[in-house]
Amino acid sequence: MAINDFITGIQHVGIPSADLDKTIAFYKSLGFEQAGLFPNGANRCAFMRFGNLTIETWEGDPTNPTAGAINHISLNTTDVDQAFAAAKEQGLDLVNDEIQSIPSFWDKGIRFFNILGPNHETIEFCQILK
Repeated sequence: MAINDFITGIQHVGIPSADLDKTIAFYKSLGFEQAGLFPNGANRCAFMRFGNLTIETWEGDPTNPTAGAINHISLNTTDVDQAFAAAKEQGLDLVNDEIQSIPSFWDKGIRFFNILGPNHETIEFCQILK
């Protein structure tokens, strides 16, 4: 078992926003469609889609106004439990001690975990629940 047995490609790129409404308008001006707008506690999270590229942008977290503002890349995961087990078995640098969930995203929520790459980049393994 290897973690790549449970991923099918990129799911989204995560960019925190200082002004979510302005960010949504900006991506719409580039031709993106708003694929989803979800509550996340007291904040909101939008998914902007253009073809096969999805950008997750949200309010409530600090932003980095310089180059390097992308927060994470997310890989589409078919079985987050098996992927998490494989990540532990491979000795990957886990950010989370357990699988996380956000029930308000999409129809039935998401489950995910994060690892750090060799340059301290965050890579999320995310399963959209069906």
